[in-house]
Amino acid sequence: MALVSQVGLTGSTNGHHRVFGLTNNIEVAVSFSSSSYHSTKKPRRGYRSIVAASPPTEAAVIATEPLTKEDLVGYLAAGCKPKEKWRIGTEHEKFGLSLEHYGKQNISLEPGGQFELSGAPVETLHQTCAELTSHLQQVKAISEEMGIGFLGIGFHPKWGINEIPVMPKGRYEIVTNYMPKVGTLGIDMMYRTCTVQVNLDFSSEADMIKKFRASLALQPIATALFANSPFTEGKPNGYLSMRSQIWTDTDNNRTGMLPFVFDDSFGFEQYVDYALDVPMYFIYRKKKYIDCSGMSFREFMAGKLPHLPGELPTLNDWELHLGTIYPEVRLKRYLEMRGADAGSRGSLCALPAFWVGLLYDEVALQNVVDMTADWTLEEKQMLRNKVTKTALKTPFRDGLLKHVAQDVLKLAKDGLERRGFKESGFLNAVAEVARTGVTPAEKLLEMYHGEWTQSVDPAFQELLY
Repeated sequence: MALVSQVGLTGSTNGHHRVFGLTNNIEVAVSFSSSSYHSTKKPRRGYRSIVAASPPTEAAVIATEPLTKEDLVGYLAAGCKPKEKWRIGTEHEKFGLSLEHYGKQNISLEPGGQFELSGAPVETLHQTCAELTSHLQQVKAISEEMGIGFLGIGFHPKWGINEIPVMPKGRYEIVTNYMPKVGTLGIDMMYRTCTVQVNLDFSSEADMIKKFRASLALQPIATALFANSPFTEGKPNGYLSMRSQIWTDTDNNRTGMLPFVFDDSFGFEQYVDYALDVPMYFIYRKKKYIDCSGMSFREFMAGKLPHLPGELPTLNDWELHLGTIYPEVRLKRYLEMRGADAGSRGSLCALPAFWVGLLYDEVALQNVVDMTADWTLEEKQMLRNKVTKTALKTPFRDGLLKHVAQDVLKLAKDGLERRGFKESGFLNAVAEVARTGVTPAEKLLEMYHGEWTQSVDPAFQELLY
């Protein structure tokens, strides 16, 4: 789940700013009540506990002149940067839980207890993996004293939706009320999923287009390789990536494979046109979130918001809105790879390695473009739909998706080796998955039906960071 970007648990390592929170563009600071950690009372089953959080900072910018479409295009285009300034940003979420009562007691930091590192932009995979490792070590050192652990999995394996803690934030209330109007699984997305994402740069509009198309075509392969969410409420749910499946019925106005990205006319302007018509959730004014759900940013630019007639947006509002759009690959001033489940420490380093090898090496990127050039929109959508259940065993053309994944992983490995930073070892965590076609989810299911004797409780020990 991703609704927030900056949270007030911050630290610094090697001069880099480190942020703990959930992703996207609503700035918040989280405060913890002592009872969250030290209460000896076990929450009642079916009771949604609440953890307090401080409000976001008021945006200082006031619109003095109406924004134009060119301003919105220019905002995205300002993300272009020369190759020597390209960076790697990795974000991952995890579930908090009481070590004393595995699966029985949750620690809420965000909508459903997810706790995220939004990593600093770094130059190499060694840096991003060192950051991840340092973060997990720090979190473990602090949280163990409090009797808390964190779980690496894409969907909460045990708790029902009514057992998940919730924070009393105005934006969550707005989105929670809106979700059932546009899909059946949006509440699950908010409260019961965890992901790992990679953010990468582009040098020009043409480079953005090439990377957007390549990563969108291959996103189902990432979903398959990192599939790690086979349980719901204590039992197998019939999927290998339930987290990915949930996005198929969350809100089709703001999710999906974005077929228009493959149109010849695609560029920054076309993405702006798309985003202008994606329904808004809210705006932030006078220290309050104002419900604008269902209204478009295009209407906002015309001063036609019913609750704020005549009010015009700022670029802060545009940035906020862009962060409430959730396709498989998202464009902001960089590209976000959004297809993977949260998983083991090794997988958290493998995902950025996968995408950096493919997108930051010109030869690998061109090879991906060539490989996927004749894939039809129908085939891409078919892969998106089917990998949630069959992952690498999904039939594709004359073989299985695992054979394509093996070829893609070889491209990524070669791309990393050409970068010259000795980074290809970070792919080891998924090399065996591609070779065998057996995903992390299938290994969990094997243990569930075997040594775990059809209980998910051992997962809380097995998947602990």
